[in-house]
Amino acid sequence: MRRGIQKILIANRGEIALRVIRACREMGIRSVAVYSDADRAALHVLMADEAYRLGPAPATESYLRGDLILDLARRSGADAIHPGYGFLSENADFAEACQRARVVFIGPPASAMRTLGSKTRARQAADAAGMPRVPGSVSGLASAAEALQVAAAIGYPVMLKAAAGGGGKGMRAVTLPAEMEAAFQTAGSEAERSFGSSEVYLEKLIERPRHIEIQLIADTHGNCLYLGERECSVQRRHQKVIEEAPSPVVSEALRRRMGEAAVRLAQSAGYVNAGTVEFLVAGLEPANPEPTSPAFYFLEMNTRLQVEHPVTELVTGLDLVQMQIRVAEGDPLPLGQQDVQLRGHAIECRIYAEDWQNGFLPSPGRITRLAQPAGPGIREDSAVYEGWVVPLEYDPMLSKLIAYAGTREATIARMVRALDEYAVGGIKTNLGLFQRILADPDFRAGKIHTGYLQQLLASDATAQSSVAQRQEPEAVPEDVLALAAAFFVASRETPPPASEAPASRWAAAAHREGLRA
Repeated sequence: MRRGIQKILIANRGEIALRVIRACREMGIRSVAVYSDADRAALHVLMADEAYRLGPAPATESYLRGDLILDLARRSGADAIHPGYGFLSENADFAEACQRARVVFIGPPASAMRTLGSKTRARQAADAAGMPRVPGSVSGLASAAEALQVAAAIGYPVMLKAAAGGGGKGMRAVTLPAEMEAAFQTAGSEAERSFGSSEVYLEKLIERPRHIEIQLIADTHGNCLYLGERECSVQRRHQKVIEEAPSPVVSEALRRRMGEAAVRLAQSAGYVNAGTVEFLVAGLEPANPEPTSPAFYFLEMNTRLQVEHPVTELVTGLDLVQMQIRVAEGDPLPLGQQDVQLRGHAIECRIYAEDWQNGFLPSPGRITRLAQPAGPGIREDSAVYEGWVVPLEYDPMLSKLIAYAGTREATIARMVRALDEYAVGGIKTNLGLFQRILADPDFRAGKIHTGYLQQLLASDATAQSSVAQRQEPEAVPEDVLALAAAFFVASRETPPPASEAPASRWAAAAHREGLRA
C-alpha cells in the first residue's frame, strides 16, 4: 500500500478531470469523479474508480457547490480533492473548508490564494515586491462612478477585469466614458456567474502587447522553481486560443529575469503548489528579442493548474499533476532550478465545439463521427467520444491538441499534419481556424500579439467581401430561372444511373454524413 494520499476526488469535469484520473492511476491512487445531470455519460465518469452525482446541470447547482463536493468526499472516503482549473480551483473559502474538513486541498493554502488569487490583492503584492505592473486600481471598484474616476486618471482605453478567476470571463474593454456603465454591469454579472464574486477592477489597456506567462511549482520546504515560459498571445476576447513553449522571442536572459521575479512574488506570499504568473511585454519582436524598454509588466497570478500546462510538461519532461500531488503529500521538489532544462518546442490548440465562421457560436449536440490524430509527437487531452452529446451548459472545449518536435518549425508542420487527420461529425468545430492561423506567415515568423487573431480575422473578412463584390453575378432572366427549376424537379423524379450511384456503402455513409453536417 502506498504512503500518503490514498483517494482523490476530482472536483471538475471534462479533459482536466481525465488528466488527473490518469495521474492517479499511474501513482496507485484511487480516483473519484463527480458529475452533474448533463455529464452523467461523460468520459471522466466512466474512467474514474468511483463516480457520484452532484446535482442539476447548472454549475451553480453542481460544480460550484463546495458543500456538496465536501459531502461526497466524506461519503466516498476521499482524503484529498484536486480542483482542476475553473469552478472552485481559485476559491479560498473552499480551500479553507477542505482544511477544516481535514481533506487535503491539492493547491495553494487559502492565505496565499487570498493574496495572489484575487487579482486586486495580487497587484498590491506586486507593488510590495517592487514588480512593475500595468497602471490601474489596486482594489475592487465599488461603482461605475469610481471606475470613471480611475479611468480619467490613467487615460483611455482601459480594461475592466474580474478580481476572481480568469479565462477571459468578466473582462470588458472600455474606450470611452459613455461605455463605462454598461461595461461595469456586464463584467460584474459575468464574474458573479463564473466565479461567485462580482468584484472587478480596472487597468490601462496596453495595445498589441505579447502575453507571456511563467510556470511555477513550490513545495512546503521553501523551494520554488520556474519552469520556463509560455507564449499565450494568440487570443480571442482575452481567451487563449493557441499556447506554445518556449516563446519564439524570449531570450535566456529575459526568461531568467521574469522567472526570478515570479519566484519572489510567490515566496513573498508563502505560495505552495503549481501556479502561473502572467506578464504583458511590449516591443518584443523576433528581430528585437531583448528590448531595453519597456521590460515586462505584472498582469496577474493564476493560483491553480493552467489549461495550457501540457506544453510545459513536454518541453521540461515533468509531470505537473503528479508533482502537485507529491507536493500536497509534503514531499520536497525532486530537482533544483539548475536542473530545469527546456528541450524542443510544443504548441497547443484548444479545440472547441463552435462555429468559428459564424461569430464563434457554440455548437452543442451529438458527435456522430470522430477521427482523432495520432503519430509521432502528438498528444491529445480529450474528454469526448463518438456518440457523446456536447452540453450547452459549460465551456465548449472538446480537447487540447498538442504537438511537440525539436524546433518550432517542425512543431508547426507536425500540428498541421495532426489537424488534417482530425475530423468531428455532427457539430461544428474550430479546426479550420487553426489551419488558417498556422498557414499565416506572421504566425510562422513569431510576429504575434494579443490583437493578432482579431487582426487576422478582420483582414480575411475584408478580403472575402472584396472578392464577393467583384464576383457579384448578373441578374438571370426569368425564363432561364423557370427552365432551371423545371430541370431540377425532373432530375429529382428520375433515379440516377448506376454509374452515378455511390461506389460503396462507405461512400454512401460519407455522403449522408456530409449532408447532415
